[in-house]
Amino acid sequence: MQIVRDLAGYSLGRSDLVRRAMSKKKHDVMEEERKNFIYGLVDDKGNVIVPGCVRNGIDETVAGIIFNQMMDFASYAFNKAHAAAYAVIGYQTAYLMRYYPAEFTAAMLNSFIGNADKCFSYLRFAKSLGISVVSPDINASEFKYKVKDGNIVFGLGAIKGVGRNMVDALVETRNKGGRYKSIMDFIERNTASGLNKRAVEALIRSGAFDGLDGNRAQMLAVYEKIMDSFTQKSRRNIDGQVSLFGDLLEDDDTVQIEYPKLREFDHKDLLFMEKEMTGMYMSGHPLDEYEETLRTAVSHKVSDIQTENREILDDVRDDAAMFADEMMKKSGFKDGDRVILGGMIRDISRKITRNSAMMAFMNLEDLSGVIECIVFPKTYDKVVAYLKEDSIVLIRGRLSIKEEENPKIIVESLGDLVPEKNTKLYLRFRNMDDAKLMVRALRPVLTTFSGETPVIVVASDKREVMQLAKELWIDGDSPVIRMLMDKLGEENVKLVES
Repeated sequence: MQIVRDLAGYSLGRSDLVRRAMSKKKHDVMEEERKNFIYGLVDDKGNVIVPGCVRNGIDETVAGIIFNQMMDFASYAFNKAHAAAYAVIGYQTAYLMRYYPAEFTAAMLNSFIGNADKCFSYLRFAKSLGISVVSPDINASEFKYKVKDGNIVFGLGAIKGVGRNMVDALVETRNKGGRYKSIMDFIERNTASGLNKRAVEALIRSGAFDGLDGNRAQMLAVYEKIMDSFTQKSRRNIDGQVSLFGDLLEDDDTVQIEYPKLREFDHKDLLFMEKEMTGMYMSGHPLDEYEETLRTAVSHKVSDIQTENREILDDVRDDAAMFADEMMKKSGFKDGDRVILGGMIRDISRKITRNSAMMAFMNLEDLSGVIECIVFPKTYDKVVAYLKEDSIVLIRGRLSIKEEENPKIIVESLGDLVPEKNTKLYLRFRNMDDAKLMVRALRPVLTTFSGETPVIVVASDKREVMQLAKELWIDGDSPVIRMLMDKLGEENVKLVES
């Protein structure tokens, strides 16, 4: 900026103001300084603060040309040392990504451990590269994410309620004594390490014990009893503590607890447990069964709009925002474009406007990413029935694209996203009156085994057909089919592939 000071007679502070405006691409500030640069600046008393080019004997036209060059530079100015450093990091990153993609991604996950949205982004990125991500595993995971056999193993430190000291202790116990054989073996070997019930429940719900005997429903039913039993046993075995009946109890001091005969939770419930504990879906995604429907029903995926470039580079604020804005322009999207998106509603926040009207903010998550959606008051009343956490919906709306902000969707309409079904269950009755009576009686059974298979009632006398409400659809893989056959007769219950 020495040239600027010499030409216009700027002070050090004033010239630094121009430098910062150039580096931040603030064209409005630059335009304000044009007059000062060429003609100078005086205060209210006529004292010269900045002489300007003209006072320094430089032709007005020449001064304008010089300032125009600075304006052009302000369109994209970048510090040379900064650029060189970025280039080195860029080459290093490219090398690691090319030859060690799993290790590089695991390192990025560890840098954001505890930030579920960032980790989800990188896990999705890993899967797009064909890198498998192993769910939490009590016999394989450590506190941080790691790479094993080319796969990324989930870090137990990303599970809510499980601290560093506890994970380090259970990993050390595993390394010394070998793999855990059951949840009972796990609790017995770690009771002395200060294991607490909250952490064990979190590990169960996250799926960390899925490789052991028993299902999550069974483990959740007995883990507290197991922990209490081993805590009592540990107290009895404290050195120096003598029991009057010690000799009699010695042979019966083994903890014996059996799993109750419980059916495992529905797959959807297991996924929500994982999401609750880790902030991510690990063994699947609630939208997996809607994948084909999403492909045909929507105009774009979230990732088409909310580019990964903006999300990952967001920490380098100025450069990332500018780069993402350029990417958005190149993608062909512009403010006001209409789009159709499908996915699951997350993080609903309702607000009351100054006019006492309701509006809502929410995130829409599909299989490719997450985008913010806004429901203004004029739309709110029309769609309020669908504004439920974890609802799977189809959204029609307009893009809102502004500088230095992530793209958003202005919601215009909202409705259920109904998956394409390959099977339907037909229940045949003599007439529709009999059908309605039986459906009323079967309602508790149907809701117990609820799912995504439509149930169609057929009346033989008039060949009438009626599809039951979605709340009475069933899980086609559950025992309910056999139960209905036993109740209504096999000839009256048909599961038909469409």
